[in-house]
Amino acid sequence: QVQLVESGGGLVQPGGSLRLSCAASGRSLDYYVIGWFRQAPGKEREGVSCLSLREGSTYYADSVAGRFTTSRDNANTTVYLQIHSLKPEGTAIYYCAAVATPHIYYYCSGYVISQGWQYWGQGTQVTVSS
Repeated sequence: QVQLVESGGGLVQPGGSLRLSCAASGRSLDYYVIGWFRQAPGKEREGVSCLSLREGSTYYADSVAGRFTTSRDNANTTVYLQIHSLKPEGTAIYYCAAVATPHIYYYCSGYVISQGWQYWGQGTQVTVSS
């Protein structure tokens, strides 16, 4: 079993920045891909980025490319999502998820597949407002 816990959300002004964290425990995630998703009120969940902990490769949705960066700590126990230039439409609950897969592109290529992720965190609220 893997437990994922997100943190770092909060209220931020438009144009501001946040760093979200996804802390993992329970087993080694060296062969997992970590995805970040967000769900705005009344909208479907959207996958925004992926990080392969084995390969170090990343993927970003077009809607966030250039503003979001995902990274990891050296022990592969925490994955980060650095968000810059936040927009009001970025208000959402942000989730991290994990799936054991040999290649990032099985889940993250062109778009992020929403189904099939094995583990999910409880989410952290990000509110972008002046």
